[in-house]
Amino acid sequence: MRILVALLVAGCSLAAQQPQRIVSTSPSITEILFALGLGTRVVGVSTYCHFPAEVNRLPKVGTFLKPNVEVIARLKPDLVIVQRLPNPVREQLQGLSIPVTEFDTKGDLRQSLDSILSIGKAAGAEPAARALIARMEGRLAAVRAKSAGAKPRSVVFIVGRNPGELQGLVVVGAGSYLSELLEIAGGKNIFADSKQAYVKVSLESLLRRNPEVLIDMGEMAETTGVTEAAKQRVVNLWGTRSTLTAVREKRVYAVASDIFVVPGPRMVDAAEEFANLLHPEGAR
Repeated sequence: MRILVALLVAGCSLAAQQPQRIVSTSPSITEILFALGLGTRVVGVSTYCHFPAEVNRLPKVGTFLKPNVEVIARLKPDLVIVQRLPNPVREQLQGLSIPVTEFDTKGDLRQSLDSILSIGKAAGAEPAARALIARMEGRLAAVRAKSAGAKPRSVVFIVGRNPGELQGLVVVGAGSYLSELLEIAGGKNIFADSKQAYVKVSLESLLRRNPEVLIDMGEMAETTGVTEAAKQRVVNLWGTRSTLTAVREKRVYAVASDIFVVPGPRMVDAAEEFANLLHPEGAR
Protein backbone atom coordinates (compact mmCIF):
# COMPACT_ATOMS: atom_id res chain seq x y z
CA MET A 1 0.00 0.00 0.00
CA ARG A 2 2.81 2.40 0.89
CA ILE A 3 4.51 1.66 -2.43
CA LEU A 4 1.28 2.43 -4.33
CA VAL A 5 0.82 5.70 -2.49
CA ALA A 6 4.43 6.65 -3.17
CA LEU A 7 3.98 5.96 -6.89
CA LEU A 8 0.80 8.03 -7.01
CA VAL A 9 2.49 10.94 -5.23
CA ALA A 10 5.47 10.74 -7.57
CA GLY A 11 3.17 10.68 -10.59
CA CYS A 12 1.23 13.70 -9.37
CA SER A 13 4.48 15.55 -8.65
CA LEU A 14 5.77 14.81 -12.15
CA ALA A 15 2.51 16.00 -13.75
CA ALA A 16 2.68 19.20 -11.72
CA GLN A 17 6.17 19.89 -13.06
CA GLN A 18 5.11 19.41 -16.67
CA PRO A 19 3.66 22.43 -18.48
CA GLN A 20 -0.11 22.17 -18.79
CA ARG A 21 -0.82 25.29 -20.89
CA ILE A 22 1.49 25.58 -23.87
CA VAL A 23 1.54 28.22 -26.60
CA SER A 24 3.26 27.51 -29.91
CA THR A 25 4.28 30.28 -32.30
CA SER A 26 5.12 28.27 -35.43
CA PRO A 27 3.61 25.40 -37.46
CA SER A 28 6.59 23.10 -36.91
CA ILE A 29 6.44 23.50 -33.13
CA THR A 30 2.68 22.92 -33.15
CA GLU A 31 2.96 19.76 -35.24
CA ILE A 32 5.70 18.42 -32.99
CA LEU A 33 3.63 19.02 -29.84
CA PHE A 34 0.61 17.22 -31.28
CA ALA A 35 2.76 14.34 -32.56
CA LEU A 36 4.09 13.95 -29.02
CA GLY A 37 0.55 13.54 -27.72
CA LEU A 38 0.47 16.96 -26.08
CA GLY A 39 -2.32 18.46 -28.16
CA THR A 40 -4.71 18.81 -25.22
CA ARG A 41 -2.18 21.06 -23.49
CA VAL A 42 -1.79 23.47 -26.43
CA VAL A 43 -3.88 26.60 -25.75
CA GLY A 44 -2.67 28.89 -28.55
CA VAL A 45 -1.01 28.64 -31.97
CA SER A 46 0.18 30.87 -34.79
CA THR A 47 -2.08 32.03 -37.61
CA TYR A 48 -0.14 29.78 -40.00
CA CYS A 49 -0.84 26.58 -38.07
CA HIS A 50 -3.19 24.29 -40.05
CA PHE A 51 -2.36 20.77 -38.88
CA PRO A 52 -3.79 18.77 -37.26
CA ALA A 53 -7.38 19.94 -37.77
CA GLU A 54 -7.85 20.56 -34.03
CA VAL A 55 -5.60 23.63 -34.18
CA ASN A 56 -8.21 25.49 -36.23
CA ARG A 57 -10.31 25.77 -33.07
CA LEU A 58 -7.51 27.20 -30.95
CA PRO A 59 -6.85 30.91 -30.30
CA LYS A 60 -4.38 32.49 -32.73
CA VAL A 61 -1.45 34.44 -31.30
CA GLY A 62 -0.17 36.15 -34.45
CA THR A 63 2.29 35.10 -37.11
CA PHE A 64 5.46 33.20 -36.32
CA LEU A 65 7.42 36.28 -37.37
CA LYS A 66 5.46 38.61 -35.07
CA PRO A 67 3.70 36.78 -32.23
CA ASN A 68 1.35 39.01 -30.22
CA VAL A 69 2.70 39.07 -26.68
CA GLU A 70 -0.49 40.56 -25.22
CA VAL A 71 -2.65 37.81 -26.70
CA ILE A 72 -0.21 35.19 -25.44
CA ALA A 73 -0.25 36.64 -21.92
CA ARG A 74 -4.07 36.51 -21.80
CA LEU A 75 -3.93 32.75 -22.38
CA LYS A 76 -2.00 32.35 -19.10
CA PRO A 77 0.53 29.82 -20.47
CA ASP A 78 3.04 28.03 -18.28
CA LEU A 79 5.25 27.50 -21.36
CA VAL A 80 5.62 29.39 -24.62
CA ILE A 81 7.73 27.80 -27.33
CA VAL A 82 9.00 30.27 -29.92
CA GLN A 83 11.11 29.96 -33.02
CA ARG A 84 14.49 31.69 -32.91
CA LEU A 85 14.03 34.83 -34.99
CA PRO A 86 15.32 38.42 -34.93
CA ASN A 87 12.47 39.76 -32.81
CA PRO A 88 12.14 40.74 -29.10
CA VAL A 89 9.37 38.25 -28.26
CA ARG A 90 11.44 36.10 -25.93
CA GLU A 91 12.62 39.09 -23.90
CA GLN A 92 9.11 40.54 -23.77
CA LEU A 93 7.64 37.29 -22.45
CA GLN A 94 10.42 36.95 -19.89
CA GLY A 95 9.67 40.51 -18.80
CA LEU A 96 6.13 39.35 -18.00
CA SER A 97 7.49 36.34 -16.06
CA ILE A 98 6.07 33.94 -18.65
CA PRO A 99 8.22 30.82 -19.11
CA VAL A 100 9.54 30.75 -22.67
CA THR A 101 11.78 28.37 -24.57
CA GLU A 102 13.36 29.22 -27.90
CA PHE A 103 14.30 26.77 -30.64
CA ASP A 104 15.64 26.91 -34.15
CA THR A 105 13.46 24.49 -36.09
CA LYS A 106 15.15 25.31 -39.39
CA GLY A 107 18.32 23.77 -40.76
CA ASP A 108 19.38 20.38 -41.97
CA LEU A 109 17.64 17.10 -41.26
CA ARG A 110 19.68 16.31 -38.16
CA GLN A 111 18.93 19.70 -36.65
CA SER A 112 15.22 19.23 -37.37
CA LEU A 113 15.22 15.87 -35.58
CA ASP A 114 17.21 17.30 -32.68
CA SER A 115 14.64 20.08 -32.30
CA ILE A 116 11.95 17.43 -31.76
CA LEU A 117 13.96 16.02 -28.85
CA SER A 118 14.59 19.49 -27.42
CA ILE A 119 10.91 20.42 -27.57
CA GLY A 120 10.01 17.06 -26.03
CA LYS A 121 12.36 17.72 -23.12
CA ALA A 122 11.00 21.23 -22.58
CA ALA A 123 7.42 19.92 -22.55
CA GLY A 124 8.17 16.98 -20.26
CA ALA A 125 7.77 14.38 -23.00
CA GLU A 126 11.31 13.21 -23.71
CA PRO A 127 10.44 9.47 -24.02
CA ALA A 128 7.70 10.27 -26.55
CA ALA A 129 10.12 12.48 -28.48
CA ARG A 130 12.74 9.75 -28.69
CA ALA A 131 10.10 7.25 -29.84
CA LEU A 132 8.84 9.69 -32.51
CA ILE A 133 12.35 10.28 -33.83
CA ALA A 134 12.97 6.53 -34.01
CA ARG A 135 9.78 6.03 -36.04
CA MET A 136 10.70 8.86 -38.39
CA GLU A 137 14.22 7.54 -38.91
CA GLY A 138 12.80 4.09 -39.64
CA ARG A 139 10.46 5.43 -42.31
CA LEU A 140 13.23 7.53 -43.87
CA ALA A 141 15.46 4.46 -43.99
CA ALA A 142 12.67 2.60 -45.78
CA VAL A 143 12.38 5.39 -48.37
CA ARG A 144 16.14 5.35 -48.94
CA ALA A 145 16.18 1.57 -49.30
CA LYS A 146 13.31 1.63 -51.78
CA SER A 147 14.96 4.26 -53.97
CA ALA A 148 18.46 2.76 -53.75
CA GLY A 149 17.93 0.52 -56.76
CA ALA A 150 16.86 3.35 -59.06
CA LYS A 151 19.16 5.74 -60.90
CA PRO A 152 19.05 9.15 -59.16
CA ARG A 153 17.12 11.72 -61.17
CA SER A 154 18.28 15.34 -61.27
CA VAL A 155 15.68 17.56 -59.66
CA VAL A 156 14.92 21.14 -58.72
CA PHE A 157 12.46 22.13 -56.00
CA ILE A 158 11.14 25.66 -56.41
CA VAL A 159 9.80 27.23 -53.21
CA GLY A 160 9.41 30.82 -54.44
CA ARG A 161 8.49 32.51 -57.70
CA ASN A 162 6.74 35.59 -59.07
CA PRO A 163 3.06 34.65 -59.53
CA GLY A 164 2.33 33.77 -63.14
CA GLU A 165 5.95 34.23 -64.20
CA LEU A 166 9.11 32.17 -64.49
CA GLN A 167 11.04 34.89 -62.69
CA GLY A 168 12.07 35.55 -59.11
CA LEU A 169 12.91 31.88 -58.64
CA VAL A 170 13.91 30.65 -55.18
CA VAL A 171 15.09 27.04 -55.04
CA VAL A 172 16.19 24.58 -52.40
CA GLY A 173 19.96 24.57 -51.87
CA ALA A 174 22.37 22.32 -50.03
CA GLY A 175 21.80 23.65 -46.52
CA SER A 176 18.12 22.70 -46.34
CA TYR A 177 16.64 19.51 -44.92
CA LEU A 178 14.57 19.43 -48.12
CA SER A 179 17.69 18.78 -50.18
CA GLU A 180 18.46 15.81 -47.94
CA LEU A 181 14.92 14.50 -48.32
CA LEU A 182 15.24 14.72 -52.11
CA GLU A 183 18.46 12.71 -51.94
CA ILE A 184 16.86 10.10 -49.66
CA ALA A 185 14.00 9.82 -52.15
CA GLY A 186 16.34 9.09 -55.05
CA GLY A 187 16.96 12.56 -56.40
CA LYS A 188 20.02 14.67 -57.16
CA ASN A 189 19.44 18.34 -56.34
CA ILE A 190 20.83 20.38 -59.23
CA PHE A 191 21.53 23.27 -56.85
CA ALA A 192 23.23 21.17 -54.17
CA ASP A 193 26.43 23.11 -54.84
CA SER A 194 24.85 26.19 -53.28
CA LYS A 195 26.00 27.05 -49.77
CA GLN A 196 22.59 28.50 -48.89
CA ALA A 197 19.52 26.58 -47.81
CA TYR A 198 17.35 28.62 -50.17
CA VAL A 199 18.89 30.48 -53.06
CA LYS A 200 17.67 32.93 -55.70
CA VAL A 201 18.50 31.75 -59.21
CA SER A 202 17.83 32.95 -62.72
CA LEU A 203 15.68 31.07 -65.18
CA GLU A 204 18.72 30.83 -67.43
CA SER A 205 20.70 29.07 -64.70
CA LEU A 206 17.91 26.55 -64.18
CA LEU A 207 17.63 25.92 -67.93
CA ARG A 208 21.38 25.29 -68.18
CA ARG A 209 21.26 22.71 -65.39
CA ASN A 210 18.28 21.11 -67.10
CA PRO A 211 16.65 18.95 -64.38
CA GLU A 212 14.88 15.71 -65.20
CA VAL A 213 12.24 16.48 -62.56
CA LEU A 214 10.86 19.89 -61.64
CA ILE A 215 8.76 20.35 -58.49
CA ASP A 216 7.18 23.77 -58.06
CA MET A 217 5.28 25.17 -55.09
CA GLY A 218 6.51 28.70 -55.65
CA GLU A 219 3.07 30.26 -56.10
CA MET A 220 1.45 28.36 -53.25
CA ALA A 221 1.69 30.97 -50.51
CA GLU A 222 -1.48 29.39 -49.13
CA THR A 223 -1.06 25.63 -48.91
CA THR A 224 -4.71 24.91 -48.16
CA GLY A 225 -7.56 25.05 -50.65
CA VAL A 226 -5.35 25.01 -53.75
CA THR A 227 -7.31 23.55 -56.66
CA GLU A 228 -6.10 21.08 -59.25
CA ALA A 229 -6.81 23.75 -61.86
CA ALA A 230 -4.36 26.09 -60.13
CA LYS A 231 -1.72 23.37 -60.12
CA GLN A 232 -2.32 22.68 -63.80
CA ARG A 233 -1.73 26.36 -64.59
CA VAL A 234 1.70 26.04 -63.00
CA VAL A 235 2.48 22.96 -65.09
CA ASN A 236 1.29 24.78 -68.22
CA LEU A 237 3.48 27.77 -67.40
CA TRP A 238 6.58 25.57 -67.43
CA GLY A 239 5.30 23.94 -70.61
CA THR A 240 6.46 27.03 -72.48
CA ARG A 241 10.06 25.89 -71.87
CA SER A 242 10.14 22.80 -74.08
CA THR A 243 13.95 22.54 -73.95
CA LEU A 244 13.72 21.35 -70.36
CA THR A 245 14.02 17.60 -69.98
CA ALA A 246 11.43 17.71 -67.18
CA VAL A 247 8.95 19.34 -69.56
CA ARG A 248 9.63 16.97 -72.47
CA GLU A 249 9.32 13.91 -70.22
CA LYS A 250 6.23 15.30 -68.42
CA ARG A 251 7.88 15.38 -65.03
CA VAL A 252 6.79 18.84 -63.95
CA TYR A 253 4.78 18.74 -60.73
CA ALA A 254 2.98 21.52 -58.88
CA VAL A 255 2.58 20.81 -55.17
CA ALA A 256 0.82 22.66 -52.36
CA SER A 257 1.12 21.14 -48.90
CA ASP A 258 2.61 22.02 -45.55
CA ILE A 259 4.49 18.72 -45.58
CA PHE A 260 7.01 20.32 -47.94
CA VAL A 261 7.70 23.44 -45.90
CA VAL A 262 7.13 22.57 -42.23
CA PRO A 263 10.22 20.91 -40.67
CA GLY A 264 8.34 18.65 -38.30
CA PRO A 265 7.12 15.06 -38.04
CA ARG A 266 5.53 15.14 -41.49
CA MET A 267 8.92 15.58 -43.15
CA VAL A 268 8.74 11.83 -43.65
CA ASP A 269 5.52 12.26 -45.63
CA ALA A 270 7.39 14.73 -47.85
CA ALA A 271 10.21 12.23 -48.44
CA GLU A 272 7.70 9.55 -49.42
CA GLU A 273 5.92 11.92 -51.79
CA PHE A 274 9.26 13.00 -53.31
CA ALA A 275 10.01 9.33 -53.96
CA ASN A 276 6.66 8.93 -55.73
CA LEU A 277 7.34 11.97 -57.93
CA LEU A 278 10.95 11.07 -58.72
CA HIS A 279 10.36 7.38 -59.36
CA PRO A 280 6.64 6.79 -59.98
CA GLU A 281 7.47 3.42 -61.46
CA GLY A 282 8.56 2.30 -57.99
CA ALA A 283 5.36 3.53 -56.36
CA ARG A 284 3.26 0.78 -57.89
